Amino acid sequence: MNWKEFLEDRTRLFWFVHSAGWFGFALVHYLGSLLHDLRDIFVVIIFLNAYAGWLFTVPLRYIYRRVWNFSPIKIALVVIISSYVTGVLWQIVKNINYWEIYKHGYKPDFLLMYTQSSLWSFYIVLSWSCLYFGTKYYQMLQVEKQNVLKANTVAHQAQLKMLRYQLNPHFLFNTLNAISTLILVKENKTANSMVTKLSEFLRYSLDKDPMKKVPLESEIQALELYLAIEKVRFEDRLTVTFNIDEACQKALVPSMILQPLAENAIKYAVAVQEQGGEIAITVSQFANDLLIEVADNGPGAEIVNGNLHRESGVGLVNTKERLQALYNKKYSLVVSHNKPSGVKVNIRMPFELT
Repeated sequence: MNWKEFLEDRTRLFWFVHSAGWFGFALVHYLGSLLHDLRDIFVVIIFLNAYAGWLFTVPLRYIYRRVWNFSPIKIALVVIISSYVTGVLWQIVKNINYWEIYKHGYKPDFLLMYTQSSLWSFYIVLSWSCLYFGTKYYQMLQVEKQNVLKANTVAHQAQLKMLRYQLNPHFLFNTLNAISTLILVKENKTANSMVTKLSEFLRYSLDKDPMKKVPLESEIQALELYLAIEKVRFEDRLTVTFNIDEACQKALVPSMILQPLAENAIKYAVAVQEQGGEIAITVSQFANDLLIEVADNGPGAEIVNGNLHRESGVGLVNTKERLQALYNKKYSLVVSHNKPSGVKVNIRMPFELT
């Protein structure tokens, strides 16, 4: 049993705090009795009184649980009345203990004397009641806080899943459209090759949990599957070069983070040029960051404040939102002009190993 489980068990926590509180009460009174040079028998009275207080305050727990949902005024009245009655009963027992044991059977002249000093006992019980309600409210706040955190986590996971699954229909539409075109022009062999590669890519994509990060080497494999599909379309017009540091192969990255960037480069750099184009993927480590660059040699684009004006799909927007959801402010995505021509996308994220 660890402390977290212990504190979350309300019943066990109540009995522990309840017993520890009354033991502390007895200990304080015992230390105080040493200053008055009282007989040793007084120690027995102290612990009998503490035990009586322990017993009398137990029913208060069940009373307060029944009135928990009452209005604040009604709760206050119940607390005051219950604390006063309990304090009086406890004080009667304390007086009996003192007179019967310490005073050797002393009998007061009036029965009301058994209730003398009840006000002090009332304060003690009232303090117990306030501590009980304070602890209960604190536990409620902690539960509510955990519920809010769980709700935020669920919403966060739903957002990530939505962003991740946006990629499949987007990519699928483009690929199926290309296959349809190949069939219309009777390039059946090429179309069949694309269907085969598409099935492999989708199998890989759907097998990956969108909530989990994957090693970079797995992400590169997925990208190579995607590029193999595009190679069927563009043949020699598409050239891809990889420059991956060996130390980065095991680094964790969001699944399918490279594919939309490569798709953008193909759409705006390769497809628009008769001679095709080249895409260069570079990954390196700098201090505690992982640096990813996807660059092309296309005609370029208008870039303002690190954003593409031509962007109208889900590629870069999706990537930014996923990075924001996963890393908060611990990332950057910058779009800039490539030299001598084209566009490059640079991503910085925390370097994490599997």
